[in-house]
Amino acid sequence: MTRSAEDQRIRQLRPAKMPRDAWRPIGVHWEDERNSEGELVPCLTIFLTGRECPFTCVFCDLWQYTLDAPTPPGALPAQIERALEEFGEPSDGTTVKLYNASNFFDDKAVPRADWPAIADLLTPFSRVVVESHPLLVGDSCVEFAKQLEGRLEVAMGLETVHPVALPRLNKKLTLESFDRAASILQAARIGIRSFVLVGAPFVPQAEAVDWAAQSVDYAQRRGSKVVSLIPVRGGNGEMQRLAALEVFFPPTAMQLERALDEALRLDQGIVLADLWDAEGLAGCSECRIARIERMDRLNRSGGGQPPITCQVCEEVDQPHDR
Repeated sequence: MTRSAEDQRIRQLRPAKMPRDAWRPIGVHWEDERNSEGELVPCLTIFLTGRECPFTCVFCDLWQYTLDAPTPPGALPAQIERALEEFGEPSDGTTVKLYNASNFFDDKAVPRADWPAIADLLTPFSRVVVESHPLLVGDSCVEFAKQLEGRLEVAMGLETVHPVALPRLNKKLTLESFDRAASILQAARIGIRSFVLVGAPFVPQAEAVDWAAQSVDYAQRRGSKVVSLIPVRGGNGEMQRLAALEVFFPPTAMQLERALDEALRLDQGIVLADLWDAEGLAGCSECRIARIERMDRLNRSGGGQPPITCQVCEEVDQPHDR
């Protein structure tokens, strides 16, 4: 993919990347997570080290965990094997996520020759989740799914359906291309997951929650059974520039919580708040941690959690009432 002037400008603002070992995963994380059927099951997430994504989204902070060169053949199976040795044999019904901070169906990020070894290592898992830009969803997804014992699910970034913001994210994504990818996956009976941003740049701050909920609704209506709400993080250079221009406002814990409540009210599927590094979210010093803890409970239960009342900020959320 040839880099545009916009790509180059965004990349020039980034801090220096830390060196990464192509033969070791970035990290491994166990948690209980609701699957697409709403069952709370063990989930192993393996953060793989691989080639950097060729797309240059303005909000991306994942590039720092990637390699500048193509992923060496054999490296990913070695990383997965190391992760499985560390955490042991999974129980029945366990989900595994292979998140490579890029696109699983980019041959330079995940060499196709490694697919059989990867599939063999994943035999004990009931479902396998990988991530991909919608433009890279195609026949390769179907081919990889056939090699797995478990069910494949592909997670795609929809980000936002805001008509001004989406084209300005430099993701090279349109709603039509997302729809095309979703149709391919549905036809192949491959599960769909989606990422939706809370606090996307170019979305007015007062409308951040509403547009996140609208984006969740859009993804669900196109077959996404699990949607993760991602609070946009700064720190990549470009986001500081956009903040200075007052077209990006870092989301607060309260905004993420309200977006989760609004999305759950749709009652159309599983919606989860991404709480990785949630302690860094801005918010009221008195209720911020309580809201993060409530979102963690909502992630596990899907509803029924009482609202947080704060005497300092005098805000009361409106809980999902199932």
